[in-house]
Amino acid sequence: MKTIQKTAIALAASGLFATAAFAQTAPAPAAPEVSPVTANVTITNDYRYRGISQTNYQPAIQGGFDYAHESGFYIGNWNSTINWVSNTTNNGVKAPIEMDFYGGFKKELIAEGFASDFGVLQYYYPQTGGNYNAMMLNPNTTELYAAQNFTFGPVTGFVKVNYALTNIFGIPNSTGSVYPDLTANYDTGIWGISLNGHIGYQYVAGQPVTSGPLLQGQNNLSYTDFKLGATKDFGGGLSLSAAYVSTNANPVWWNTWSSTSTGTMTSSAGRPGAVVSLTKVF
Repeated sequence: MKTIQKTAIALAASGLFATAAFAQTAPAPAAPEVSPVTANVTITNDYRYRGISQTNYQPAIQGGFDYAHESGFYIGNWNSTINWVSNTTNNGVKAPIEMDFYGGFKKELIAEGFASDFGVLQYYYPQTGGNYNAMMLNPNTTELYAAQNFTFGPVTGFVKVNYALTNIFGIPNSTGSVYPDLTANYDTGIWGISLNGHIGYQYVAGQPVTSGPLLQGQNNLSYTDFKLGATKDFGGGLSLSAAYVSTNANPVWWNTWSSTSTGTMTSSAGRPGAVVSLTKVF
């Protein structure tokens, strides 16, 4: 489960001319054509999606492909190793990989630097063995999303809303769940370092509301997540990011498990933690 961000590598050509006469007579070199297809691979110490660990705080390998047409239409696929499905169902179901398929339209409809983005996203978990139960259904999920990107000098980012057309991630009666979020980045102009901030709210539809002193009448599964971090751009499509991630997710529902055989809950899946990732874009 991943908040999707499209990345393109801009290519440029430059030349030095020895004399003014040569500059006037020689044809300008053609700039290399930018490919509409990009690929990416990431190694991370913990795959967090909307603040929730998908790997029980273990490392993950991730990667995907994007095709972006000049008209603004795009399609893509992104994948990651996970273990939360196998660890939480406790009934023999195995799903070691998450596969995301998405497509949409992204164009600067308002002004330069303000791209609007609309699309559909399918989370798919190849599964084997076992059966789901009333506590957890098939985790495959379909969402619509709409985002507005913005640029104000060194500050870039987007506001986005995801709407679930199906149950989300195996939660019963959760069709209609909504996830609004805000992400902002500040380019410091120093050593290729940018500062990153994110906040989101996962509203889970169709869940009971309690009046206990701890939950204070809130939906049991809904929660807020946030992230603060920095990214170092090494050039050539290589970047390193480090962030502090946390949520106020109810640990009774959002938790990690020690094994599928004992079904022992170990801790909250949304507890505070550091996430470090190395990404290469081709």
